[in-house]
Amino acid sequence: MATYGYHDNKQQHLARLRRVEGQIRGLQRMVDEDAYCIDILTQVSAATKALQAVALGLLDEHLKHCVADAMAGGGAEAEAKVQEASAAIARLVKS
Repeated sequence: MATYGYHDNKQQHLARLRRVEGQIRGLQRMVDEDAYCIDILTQVSAATKALQAVALGLLDEHLKHCVADAMAGGGAEAEAKVQEASAAIARLVKS
């Protein structure tokens, strides 16, 4: 089984994702209970920022581990990992 860059911080990532999951459940409850629009939007923004923080942490670990290892090896795999990371960054920037 492969060990990915986030392996050392896996539990921290899971904890953050569980908090985001709770935020989403809270958003569902707010809509169900007809909460004020701006209050819901504020919580959507908070959940979005929390997911972005997870994404940035994973990206950082990917660059430090997966991309760095591939670059040390060189060749086509290194180029593929850099392109893969660039595409991931582009997706994050668009969101």
